[in-house]
Amino acid sequence: MRRPGKTTRRSAATTTAALALALGATACGGATGPASGGGLSGQTVTVAGVWTGAEQESFKKVLDAFTQKTGAKTVFVPSGDNVSTFVGSKIEGGNAPDVVMVPQVGVLQQFAKEGWLRPLSEQTAQTAGSTLAPVWKNYGTVDGTYYGLYFKAAHKSTVWYAPEAFAQAGVAEPKSYSDMLKTGRTLADSGRPAFAIAGEDGWTLTDWFENIYLSQAGPEKYDQLAQHKLKWTDESVVRALTTLGELFKDKQLVAGGAQAALGTDFPTSVAQVFGPEPKAGMVYEGDFVGGVAKGQFGKKLGQDAKFFPFPSVDGGRAPVVSGGDAAVVLKDGKNGQAGMKLVEFLASAEAAEVWAGSGGFLSPNNEVDFAKYSDDTTRSTANSLIAAGNSIRFDMSDQAPAAFGGTKGAGEWKLLQDFLRDPSDPQGTAAKLEAEAAKAYGN
Repeated sequence: MRRPGKTTRRSAATTTAALALALGATACGGATGPASGGGLSGQTVTVAGVWTGAEQESFKKVLDAFTQKTGAKTVFVPSGDNVSTFVGSKIEGGNAPDVVMVPQVGVLQQFAKEGWLRPLSEQTAQTAGSTLAPVWKNYGTVDGTYYGLYFKAAHKSTVWYAPEAFAQAGVAEPKSYSDMLKTGRTLADSGRPAFAIAGEDGWTLTDWFENIYLSQAGPEKYDQLAQHKLKWTDESVVRALTTLGELFKDKQLVAGGAQAALGTDFPTSVAQVFGPEPKAGMVYEGDFVGGVAKGQFGKKLGQDAKFFPFPSVDGGRAPVVSGGDAAVVLKDGKNGQAGMKLVEFLASAEAAEVWAGSGGFLSPNNEVDFAKYSDDTTRSTANSLIAAGNSIRFDMSDQAPAAFGGTKGAGEWKLLQDFLRDPSDPQGTAAKLEAEAAKAYGN
């Protein structure tokens, strides 16, 4: 089952856009104290993951800290975006990695059902029980067994803006969704349309929908819809689409109008706000927008590029939608025991703090010292992620079967692109979404 999820697509997009919130910042912490595994010298742990470029370099610093602590060597193998196919072929060829960093809940569940995974150690389960909000442990658990430790998180409820555009229009950070649209119209009146929208990348549109839906309908309905226990024709879905449609149909709010948005990919949407020729005042997407603004356009985070949390919709709670990468241990790996020790290390605040110092990283671990993050903006995002606790919800389309939630030109991506083009019939769109979901989920 092909599951190219948003976290992996985002990795690719932001790496090409020269991500790294702090390229070249030195890793801090990571190699003191007694060996957690002890006696692993001479052993090699092979780790596969989607990360490339700066993200891969930063993760290798974490692996180096593990080597220093335990004596075990590590080898990182890039999996490409299609982790599922990569791991399947490696298992078939008798060359399985020991540990895989899995970027989607759907893929983790698939691996568990295929019988590919070892349950994580009691030590990892205990550490995770005290340092992660229960929701993170739940996303790593399949049929009551804990298989996946969430090590890296994405915060997908951040709206980024150009402070000079806000200053020129005389507006402040909005506190509610309706205020945000009002702010956007004031921005447009002062000469800059409100939002750069990456409509060419269907995944950004699913993120818009998910934030509105989580705030408006609440976490329980969000969970039901994510598992297709609630139909997409439900009144709550029609309501969220109607709310999103108000934004999509307003030329003051969408830079260049819907047609231009449908020709805009994610890196370009960030360029439209923070590049040399700005065309919009705001861009909604995850914390990784800051990486592109800084890495590609030299913006100083917190000064030339700021964000506010995605605001509450219709009096609901402000949403926190997240993505993340979970460490799993494969049964067929040659060195599963040393792999298990690596995951025990990844469960520690110490491991997370190594990457936190390099930038481009958020940890769901509540014991990570915020001072270890490389700038105030990242600190603030990390704080918001931890403060959300159990109300965080994993990206809905990353929980769905690929045919519905993760395929270009099909399923939810295509139908939301059609809706951006013509948002006049929320009910009709909901019916089409339900037809596609029913096919993909098989229920």
